[in-house]
Amino acid sequence: MASIRKRGPYQWQVKIRRKGYPVQSKTFETEDDAKKWSRLIESEMDRGVFCSQAEAEKTTLDEALERYLREITPEKKGARQEKSRINILRQSELAPRFLASIRGTDVAKYRDERLETRSPITVNNELIVLSHLFTVARKEWGLEGLRNPVSDIRKPKQPAGRDRRLQPGEEEKLLAAASAQILPLIVMALETAMRQGELLSIRWKDVNLKQRTIFLSDTKNGENRSVPLSTTAIATLKKIPRDISTPLVFPVLGVSRKFSLACKAAEIVDLRFHDLRHEATSRLFEKSLNPMEVASITGHKTLQMLKRYTHLRAEDLAARLG
Repeated sequence: MASIRKRGPYQWQVKIRRKGYPVQSKTFETEDDAKKWSRLIESEMDRGVFCSQAEAEKTTLDEALERYLREITPEKKGARQEKSRINILRQSELAPRFLASIRGTDVAKYRDERLETRSPITVNNELIVLSHLFTVARKEWGLEGLRNPVSDIRKPKQPAGRDRRLQPGEEEKLLAAASAQILPLIVMALETAMRQGELLSIRWKDVNLKQRTIFLSDTKNGENRSVPLSTTAIATLKKIPRDISTPLVFPVLGVSRKFSLACKAAEIVDLRFHDLRHEATSRLFEKSLNPMEVASITGHKTLQMLKRYTHLRAEDLAARLG
């Protein structure tokens, strides 16, 4: 049963005692607000859907972010990037707010202010962290009644995915202009569809020339995979001199800069190293491999993810149609 008593000229305290529930207590500035809250809580208790907000009402977002950073972030592959996003959130106007007081309108305001100076991708990544924090707090930290305010707002519209593919003659010009250090990386990217980070992490012990495979452990999607090697990839690996001072096949630094220099020398515009993965993935489809076969090579978990990286040339498809 609820009891309401006046505490000073501008405070009304509500206490609700109900068998099977912890005592609920809250203070309001008006008696009307106190009565509305008590009716809401008692109604939820009557229907058996009540969840205490006490913990969420005394835990600030900054405190929750600090715990998330300590317990959740270290287990993620992108821990370094996530730490940076958390630090930004901890400096925001939301940080000193209690979790239970944060509403969708508050998150929408944060979103809009960040979009004034940051890209939609950057802002969306920050919102993903914030959303996951509320989910973890509700499911694992005992804040069962906590609502996720991020789920109430529109996410920033993401730019269309890049569909840059090599144009006729660009591959030959790029390979001719590439330095001896970057050339094997370019060839392997086109032959295997590996990510730049995956290529740079390959160790000689992971290369099996006899079975024509490269074993990749702990990849971006969290799974191991073996990548088949084409004849060209095998020939490229055999030409690379082994450096006994490192176990890495490609101990290359500054790949992006070296790639940009090669593109500039070849007079190729708007081409990034990651576009080679797009090109290689599309070529696998053009070789008539099915989606499951392509995914086993590229490491994409879903067809939707794979589709983002696959851009088949209409003229090539027309030729196959006859």
